[in-house]
Amino acid sequence: MASNEQNGQDDKDGSGGGSRTLMRGLDVIEAISDSVLMLGTLADQLGLTKSTTHRLASALVERGYLAFTPRAGYRLGRKLLELGALAHAQADIVQVAREYLDALSAATEDTVHLGVLDGGHALYLDKVPGRRRISILSRVGDRHPLTSTGLGKALMLDHPADFWRERFNADQAEGSHPAQWEQWHRRMQDYVTAGRTFDLEENEDQIRCVAAPIRGAKGGIVGAISVSSAAQYMSDERMDALSDTVRETAGKISLELGWVPIQVT
Repeated sequence: MASNEQNGQDDKDGSGGGSRTLMRGLDVIEAISDSVLMLGTLADQLGLTKSTTHRLASALVERGYLAFTPRAGYRLGRKLLELGALAHAQADIVQVAREYLDALSAATEDTVHLGVLDGGHALYLDKVPGRRRISILSRVGDRHPLTSTGLGKALMLDHPADFWRERFNADQAEGSHPAQWEQWHRRMQDYVTAGRTFDLEENEDQIRCVAAPIRGAKGGIVGAISVSSAAQYMSDERMDALSDTVRETAGKISLELGWVPIQVT
């Protein structure tokens, strides 16, 4: 049986048990994800000896997780590209989001929706009914106007103002809740700053909602969620309070889909 001293040495140089070696291998991959690194620099960053680092990196090169270019160093390999594509394909937004929608509905007692941009409309992909005795006229598969729903507005937050105006005019022509462009546009600008949107009884009478966008691995908006309830339960103060909760939930789903938040320095 190995002594505690020997085990401690194994911990230090990364040559211990399988789980320890696996974690060291993942450390190597994560270090190289930031930049191409030569062996010495990589060893210094990991706090390992060159021999241990070389052994780990060589094994990863052999399996295709890393690649090595002479005089340049180690970089991420083709296997990670393949796995990334598979992970993206498996990250179905409905499947990923469902547990978060359930938790959000339970916490707020309100109806929660998930939707995506579908041409010029918001397509509702999922709905979790709330506990309140309220009838909200929405169904999975419905397509709703972008400019009169909180969810639709959240899907448009990254779009330019000319797209907003185009959809606003189209929705108004199709019978959306009457609105004035100037007021609607000012609100959208505020929503962009806040990172969330409101529906102030614009899509359904006496129904208000708070919505926020979901972002994918490339940083773009790939969906949105909303919390909807009767106006009597959705005072201005409660909508403001719900904003953090809805944004936080949308952020968690985004992280599951591969989104990496921009670090502000």
